[in-house]
Amino acid sequence: MKARQLFIFLLFPTLFLSGFPLHSFPSSAKNRWTVDDVLLQENASQFDIAPDGTQVVWVKRQMNKRKGTAVSNLMLTSIADGKTIPLTRGNYNHRSPQWAPDGHVIAFLSDRPLPEEMKKGNPAKVQLWFINPRGGEPWPVTAFKRSPRRFQWVDASTIAFIAEEDPSLYEMNREKQKDTSIIVEDAEHKPPVRLYLFNVKDKSVRRVTTNDDWIETFAVSHNGRWAVTVHQVSLSWEYDQRIPPETYLVRMDTGERRQLYKGKRLIPRSIQWTPDDSGFYFTAPYSTDPRYLTATIDRLYFHDMKKDALYSVDLKWPNGLGFGRFKVIPGGFIALLADGNRFRPALYRYHNGRWTRSWLKGEHVKNIFGLEVSRDGRLVVYNHSTPTRPTQWYRAYLKKNTLTRPLAITQLNPSFKTKPMPRVEWIRFKGARGDDVDGILYYPLNYKKGKRYPLILLIHGGPTGVDLDAWSLSWARPIPLLVQEGAFVLRVNYHGSGNYGLEWAESIGHGKYYELEVPDLEAGIKTVIQRGLADPERLATMGWSNGAILSTELVTRDPRFKAASVGAGDVEWISDWANVDFGASFDNYYFGASPLENPMLYIKKSPFFRMKNVTTPTIIFTGTEDRNVPPSQSWSHYRALQQIGKTDVRFILFPGEPHGLRKYVHQRRKMEEELRWFRRYLFASEKPVNEALKEGSPLDRALKRQKAARVDHRYGVLIQKHLIPEVVPYRGLMIGRFEVTRAQYAAFDPDYSYPPGTDNYPVTGITLEKAKAYCRWLSRITGKHYRLPTESEAQKIYPKHPRDENTLDYWAGYSVNPDDAERLKKIIKGLKGPSPLIVEVGRFAPTGDDPVYDLGGNAAEWVLTRDGNGKLYGGSADRPADPRDHHMEAAPAYRGFRVLLEKRTSDETEKTRR
Repeated sequence: MKARQLFIFLLFPTLFLSGFPLHSFPSSAKNRWTVDDVLLQENASQFDIAPDGTQVVWVKRQMNKRKGTAVSNLMLTSIADGKTIPLTRGNYNHRSPQWAPDGHVIAFLSDRPLPEEMKKGNPAKVQLWFINPRGGEPWPVTAFKRSPRRFQWVDASTIAFIAEEDPSLYEMNREKQKDTSIIVEDAEHKPPVRLYLFNVKDKSVRRVTTNDDWIETFAVSHNGRWAVTVHQVSLSWEYDQRIPPETYLVRMDTGERRQLYKGKRLIPRSIQWTPDDSGFYFTAPYSTDPRYLTATIDRLYFHDMKKDALYSVDLKWPNGLGFGRFKVIPGGFIALLADGNRFRPALYRYHNGRWTRSWLKGEHVKNIFGLEVSRDGRLVVYNHSTPTRPTQWYRAYLKKNTLTRPLAITQLNPSFKTKPMPRVEWIRFKGARGDDVDGILYYPLNYKKGKRYPLILLIHGGPTGVDLDAWSLSWARPIPLLVQEGAFVLRVNYHGSGNYGLEWAESIGHGKYYELEVPDLEAGIKTVIQRGLADPERLATMGWSNGAILSTELVTRDPRFKAASVGAGDVEWISDWANVDFGASFDNYYFGASPLENPMLYIKKSPFFRMKNVTTPTIIFTGTEDRNVPPSQSWSHYRALQQIGKTDVRFILFPGEPHGLRKYVHQRRKMEEELRWFRRYLFASEKPVNEALKEGSPLDRALKRQKAARVDHRYGVLIQKHLIPEVVPYRGLMIGRFEVTRAQYAAFDPDYSYPPGTDNYPVTGITLEKAKAYCRWLSRITGKHYRLPTESEAQKIYPKHPRDENTLDYWAGYSVNPDDAERLKKIIKGLKGPSPLIVEVGRFAPTGDDPVYDLGGNAAEWVLTRDGNGKLYGGSADRPADPRDHHMEAAPAYRGFRVLLEKRTSDETEKTRR
């Protein structure tokens, strides 16, 4: 499989296949989608069910901002009730967990540092570790010089694994010389990858195979007698597919091996032995092309050990397996069949030399995208989603062909429940050749019928990737942020996409690349425009890898596109052929010839030579270590547009990044630059950014305060000639932007006086009864219901540990402990004025873009407890910001309040007036 295709599949664990109820677009900033919502999402994968079926271990993966990359930890979940505990913690990567056959320990691979005594000899970074599922710290069990690549339990005391052979003298000399030069495809010195056995008890290692090539995958029989190994025998296979991998059946006791399927075009993947070791199943890619396995479907095969015979399993389904997904159970297997924008789950039973199929039934079967099965075949763990719900994993029990008693066993991304979800619609239209083409359309969050909106075409990679009936959430596909900006987003499963069958995947091969996909994409745009949804004058396109390739081609043909965002995309195919790890196998297949055979074809296919037609402002991204689409392609793209000078172009390089961005800071930069580009050229909503302005600086605070409502120089709004507080939406409430000011309070109490020039200082020295009386007056003159916040509301809006606000710490210049606070009170009493440390509201900046000021300092604020009494919340200028002190109250001179506007019916408001 090509790496350009692999990229899209690697995104599947991050797919959030919808299911939340639809929400309207909220005004609260808290509920808006943010870049970090996308980047910090939780993902679950690598589930392994315990031998007794009572627990399941799995991997939770999430970006770690401090480390700057993703980390993964092991989680342990009860099958009975879904309760989950973390098994590992820390900023490391723990992966590939496997239960021991007796269930006593869980083995896994980890890059966490080894204890000091095991560091002698410079062991590899990734080692094999154990952890007791009943509790305790994990411990390392290997200190190999080479990292294990894959492993499998053979029995309770033995683990099989593959790894590179220990360093040769040649390698040690190069390391000693600090020679970092790279010899391309140096098969003579490339360390072979061999199969080993590791004894858990005495830590001894036995080499099973002595091959001189490179084992890529293996599977050991349950009785430990046999292993199937798949070997890469040519370092140029990925590039040209000339010398295919070889498959062997290996005796584990002697290491003797016999080649299987010699002369057959079979490359086994996902090898799984039957529970009784009577044979093994495997998937293999299939294509009608006589040479290249580039556009393929996955077929399933069974090797009968007793008969030493190979059978092609008749799935009775022309599209094959959905990206090779199947699981062996006693007497058969469960398969996820390729079914366009979904998978179709089916149960196959083997009897008398043939397989019979029954469709899987159950509550979630229409949208299952991955599964694991217990050893006895009775328990199934699977992920499920619907068009508006993020993925969760469930367990269910298999009875005949029905999944019963489903229970959610993960609670990933709980904050997404408060986020707005777009309306999603699958559309079908006529594309190239008059064929039906599927597309998924995401509506703007603020959609109103009859209004036209911008349309962004988001194109998947591959080309044999696919957009499933799913909501992808990743830095490459920030769909919520795009619909939040007010755009339709269209994703099209164009000709060449996977999961739609072999004819569809192969349709763009042999010289037809671009010829079918581009008309499909254009037809999708036309369909949305003709329905009166999209504005034909506000179109944009974006994509990564093959999505960028097609986006670039589109803007050379259609000047209507107002913006394009392209990441790691080709523009000139002659250099691609030689500079990509799979250049010949990809380009020869899709173009029908190499550039050595037909250079003019490669020039004709290359958008680089049509850049003079491009008027679309284009932003370009690439990683400097990309071997799937070399960064030179993006350089060529940038220089062509820059030198022609017909449009704006911006180019961002990500140092050290491969084809998919891995670092948090780079993913964030990509998304922020992309959004800014669309805001400028598509939405016309870009807000100018001054890079010299520091967030939270006095100047920044002054600029933010300019947004507040004013009457002359005083904060607030006029109602019936009375100055009253301005309220703003904050965390689901309508709350005063500032504490009630002296000028606002004086409108209520004519006898209240204050020093000139302090109109915008918070009113202080206020009792609870006076604060309540002010709210009643405010309700009466406005016809709305104002009140003090309740204690439960206060717990949402006031910071627990106020920092960088007007507290005693600010005035003292250090973090004040309670003893020093008592000493400082004496000094404060000697200052003139009723509340000498109080400052003008809004002097201190709110957090981020929050619209509310002074929640953590200045005057402590009255709120109502459940019994109707008052309680003071928030910091105050006379108290330290001590998170451990919950008893020190603000002095009477430092007590004020903030109003809350409550939504009520007109009848309720009238009762309040009375």
